[in-house]
Amino acid sequence: MLITSLKLQNFRNYDEIKIDFNNDINIIYGDNAQGKTNILEAIFVTSIGKSFRTSKDKELIKLGKDFSKIEVEFSKSDREGSIKIEISDKKNIFVNGVKIKKLSELLGNMNIVIFTPDDINILKDGPAKRRRFLDIFISQLRPNYVYNLNMYLKALEQRNNYLKQIKYENKKEDFLDIWDEKIAEYAEIIYKYRLEFIKKIKEKIKSVHSVITENNEVIDIEYVSDFDSKENFLNKLKNNRKLDITKGFTTKGIHRDDFNVFINDNLVNIYGSQGQHRTAILSLKMSELRVIYDEIGENPILLLDDFMSELDEKRRTNFLSNIRDTQVLVTCTDKFVLEKNNFNLYNVKSGMIF
Repeated sequence: MLITSLKLQNFRNYDEIKIDFNNDINIIYGDNAQGKTNILEAIFVTSIGKSFRTSKDKELIKLGKDFSKIEVEFSKSDREGSIKIEISDKKNIFVNGVKIKKLSELLGNMNIVIFTPDDINILKDGPAKRRRFLDIFISQLRPNYVYNLNMYLKALEQRNNYLKQIKYENKKEDFLDIWDEKIAEYAEIIYKYRLEFIKKIKEKIKSVHSVITENNEVIDIEYVSDFDSKENFLNKLKNNRKLDITKGFTTKGIHRDDFNVFINDNLVNIYGSQGQHRTAILSLKMSELRVIYDEIGENPILLLDDFMSELDEKRRTNFLSNIRDTQVLVTCTDKFVLEKNNFNLYNVKSGMIF
């Protein structure tokens, strides 16, 4: 899978640019705050439908302008394609020239794996970031997952609203049965998707981490969920009703799912060093890349935002040299040359490419 070109208009700090990419390694370098990450962000938006930096689409529009446009052309082993996203008062998405109605029609067209400096916090911070990692990962391969997740969250919101009505307006508790059944229905689907992909990651991550750490560490991953079966989950909801009414929200459910990562049987987020956090996240991302390859028969596009600053010259050369048949777009502050690799250099200065 390859991105052949990217066109931006009024996107972040860019007026209008077009970039043609190398099939192998693309090094986008320049000083801070020049627009390097904006290029990766634009590609992410065309793949996932939203930014990894903001939840507000209007922030993607250049200051003083009233619209923004992103266009990519890409190729897979069996076809070529294009994606165009127009952002103004609303967002319009076109796949191969046809306007789509649902986000699921975008997902899976162009698969990516992204690594940003903030990703080290996936393990350090709370479960929300780990769930988000899973949600983005799974949605690229199972577009129907997004629909079921959104339906669950809507039903959850309605249940929470009714809990407050019981508490403050003395509504009947019996009507909670409706919302319990609904969120259990969607929870079962989401749980099965997440369990499936945690197992797939688990199959890959041990060998990946063994290579990265030269067999000095053993890594493992464990899925944590309130759900195990629909029947048991419905019982949990019923048993927790009094607590839920008191708190005004649902205390059990897949909206609280998590996963734990262990190195040498120790929880990384509690006992891991800074270096172990970094290598664990790298192993997680590389496992994601391998799972996607198994699923679609070709490698996704790898986006590395300021990743090279964490590695010395020898390690980053070895890392990039060991990624075979994968298109890589990497941002960094310093220009560097890779011997025995096919690469392009792009110098970014104040929203312009040289």
